[in-house]
Amino acid sequence: MAPHPQSPLLDHCPEGLPARACFDPNWYAREARTIWAQNWVCAGRLADLPPGTQHRVQVGAASVLLCRAKDGGLAAYHNVCRHRGAELCRAAQAPLAKLITCPYHGWAYAAADGRLVSVAHATPTADFSKADHGLFPVAVLEWAGFVFLNLAADPGPLTPDVGLHFLDNWPMQALQTGHRMVRDLACNWKVFWENYSECLHCPGLHPELCALVPLYGTGIMGASEARGWTPDQPQRPNLRPGAASWTMTGAPCGAEFAGLAPDERRNGYNFVTLYPTMFIVAHVDHVRAVRLEPTGPETTRLTAEWYFLPETLAQPGFDAAKVAAFAEIVLAQDAEAVEMNQRGLHSPAFSRARLMPQEYEIHRFHRWVQAQMGDEVQP
Repeated sequence: MAPHPQSPLLDHCPEGLPARACFDPNWYAREARTIWAQNWVCAGRLADLPPGTQHRVQVGAASVLLCRAKDGGLAAYHNVCRHRGAELCRAAQAPLAKLITCPYHGWAYAAADGRLVSVAHATPTADFSKADHGLFPVAVLEWAGFVFLNLAADPGPLTPDVGLHFLDNWPMQALQTGHRMVRDLACNWKVFWENYSECLHCPGLHPELCALVPLYGTGIMGASEARGWTPDQPQRPNLRPGAASWTMTGAPCGAEFAGLAPDERRNGYNFVTLYPTMFIVAHVDHVRAVRLEPTGPETTRLTAEWYFLPETLAQPGFDAAKVAAFAEIVLAQDAEAVEMNQRGLHSPAFSRARLMPQEYEIHRFHRWVQAQMGDEVQP
């Protein structure tokens, strides 16, 4: 039986990116010049950046100095002094005053706009202009309580796959970080996104997840992938009967968010994808986000965070780690899978993947990568 025309399933089995795209240093360097230098990269939650602090953030190949002034204002600059290229912020977080002072020779810049204020003990000649030697700016914006950075001189808009208003019914600004997990993966960042983008692996690798989301146990991500699906079929809850959220028991960890629409509650989980930097999963009682940072051609740092309302965190005996435990099991299984995948890509007998119809999201992701890199995708 052929899939319905509105089904997302592919009507052919396309080839994937070449295997070397996930381990070749030159390919990795080209991605740093294109994908990671031209897209918005998440730097964390605004609520986790205290006023009056500066933060060292890695964005692709660039070290970025992210500043939050005492009045709450945000500014970002390349983390480099205009004098002789010294690093300005050496710690992950440091206090921020009105001036950013280079620890090497004392050049000082206004934190608010990056202009050069002082060259300390140096005595420049008439051919030197302070106005021409301010810090190199980096674009910064806030969305849904997250802070994003973009290295491009003329950055485009932030474009989540489901649109900027998808999370409007969740109290994103009010949520607080309750739990954080950081894990270094022995895989290329794209291998993680490929695993995220299909569920053919779910029946064999995620028994706990498939028990909570029965659809995943059939190897598909959504009902529209099923044999015989038609658009007029009624929508059913994604979670098993009696479950409302991604917790060990399926029970909400606290009060459910008041403003959610019926379909948002019925879904049990609502995914938002922002290539290349992160995905967000919004539940009825909490929200989690997973951020990726490439640290080498075959290494990726994964940061997962769980966000809750203050009153949920304040419940007697509440333990955010217990809420996160279910998703951490799934992430650990995914980590094993992507590292296994990465090792196999080095086989001299393997040149590139052959995608199945259910891997339509991987195909879309590969086309996005190629479009982002443009001419740089060529060897």
